[in-house]
Amino acid sequence: MKLKISGIDHVNLEVIDLEVTCKFWNNLFGFEILEEIPEKNGKIIGNKNALLALYETSGMRKYKQVGFSHISFHIVNFEEIEQKCNELGIEIKFNGPVQWPNSRSIYIDDPNGYEIELVEVWGGGLV
Repeated sequence: MKLKISGIDHVNLEVIDLEVTCKFWNNLFGFEILEEIPEKNGKIIGNKNALLALYETSGMRKYKQVGFSHISFHIVNFEEIEQKCNELGIEIKFNGPVQWPNSRSIYIDDPNGYEIELVEVWGGGLV
């Protein structure tokens, strides 16, 4: 028997500034605060498709890639990413969309330095 998954439930991230990070995700994806966790200085944010558990960590510095590389989201309205990022002043990495064999991706960073991949085709067309 194999366990059957329907998706990734949530990603748990330590952040430098909880309010700045929540605002970033709300402005980009419309993520709402779903639960406050004051005893751990945290919040669970998201929507019915994706959840993030965010915890402000004292003394944390901007993330530099070591081990963890990025988190990826399938974007239904992929063609609107560049406009939205420009509106929000979010820098698009690698000079714009990266072409893969069956999809394209746009890469950005969140306020904590975590890289975010925004993909055109679910799973890069592998599934």
